[in-house]
Amino acid sequence: MAIEIKAPTFPESVAEGSVATWHKQPGEAVTRDEILVDIETDKVVLEVPAPVDGVLEEILAQEGETVVSEQLLAKIKEGAVAAAAPAAKEEAPAATEEAEVVGDLRVAPAARKLAAEKGLDLAKIKGSGKGGLITKEDVMNAPSAPAAKSAAAPVEVNVAPGERIEKRVPMSRMRQTIAKRLVQAQQTAAMLTTYNEVDMKPIMEMRKQYKDLFEKRHDGVRLGFMSFFVKAATEALKRFPDVNASIDGTDIVYHGYQDIGVAVSTARGLMVPVLRDCDSMNLADIEGTIADFGQRGRDGKIGIEDLQGGTFTITNGGVFGSLMSTPIINPPQTAILGMHKIQERPMAINGEVVIRPMMYLALSYDHRMIDGKDAVQFLVTIKELLEDPARILLDV
Repeated sequence: MAIEIKAPTFPESVAEGSVATWHKQPGEAVTRDEILVDIETDKVVLEVPAPVDGVLEEILAQEGETVVSEQLLAKIKEGAVAAAAPAAKEEAPAATEEAEVVGDLRVAPAARKLAAEKGLDLAKIKGSGKGGLITKEDVMNAPSAPAAKSAAAPVEVNVAPGERIEKRVPMSRMRQTIAKRLVQAQQTAAMLTTYNEVDMKPIMEMRKQYKDLFEKRHDGVRLGFMSFFVKAATEALKRFPDVNASIDGTDIVYHGYQDIGVAVSTARGLMVPVLRDCDSMNLADIEGTIADFGQRGRDGKIGIEDLQGGTFTITNGGVFGSLMSTPIINPPQTAILGMHKIQERPMAINGEVVIRPMMYLALSYDHRMIDGKDAVQFLVTIKELLEDPARILLDV
């Protein structure tokens, strides 16, 4: 019996997608819930699993083709056995899972592909499957290579000395959308940026004092800096509702909640998953959710529902060493906060020069909606809350 494999139902905000990668080819055996194909949309990559055990009979949408919701992608012959299965059984009679031989290792095909994408050495991964088989889960749980090359990294071109070679590769659908939205933001918003700086010593001392107790109390959740910035921004947004608003045509939409997007760098590009109802979240909730976003971003598991909405955005270029930048607004929002590298600098405090860990803050805002006075006071409020973090906890 032939089972039809269709593209997932895309949300209203996603019109179409592209077939990114087929993990199986016609004639190969598939197992239920095994990933068959990746569909890349302008926001996320969707995985299409096999609904039954069988053999992939036919592929109807090739890699690179554009597909829409519920479009037929392939057919699976349910319960069939791949032609190569008997030979495989003779070579490895104890194997119960399809595997490939890489050197002296037995590797599941999905695990081999994922390891290549993450730049991991299979020889350093211990297989948990039967007979030492390296599974996809083993690769997912393996520590990332420190210098692994991501899909977003520049393509390397091997050339001999003196040669001048160019290589042209298509821009991914997600990268095209990111580019379009950034240009749209600059063309449609009267964007202006105001700067300030914050003394990070109080937060750093608090974090040093309580980080071990915090991690123990909250089941391994680590206390970082981002949760303080989210809480400070939440309080500032409550005091300055214009910064928490959005523009819809000729209307202003004021939001009675604070949903803050946190920019996450992934192999496929920049994503901004959203923390919902930040006013009701404590520091542990924020840190745990951000850590989950980061892990799912690296694994390509962030869903479309995670990216929708948001009334304000925070981006942290400091993790890459940026000392100062001008962030671009994430439409239809009216403001974005940029964090930067913590740098020790001489500061004049009470008539004395002291060395303090300082961070530049940048607030880009839409001047059509937000007056300069409000933007400056908003950023000063964040600065004051961060330099006296007890005010965040006491709500003063």
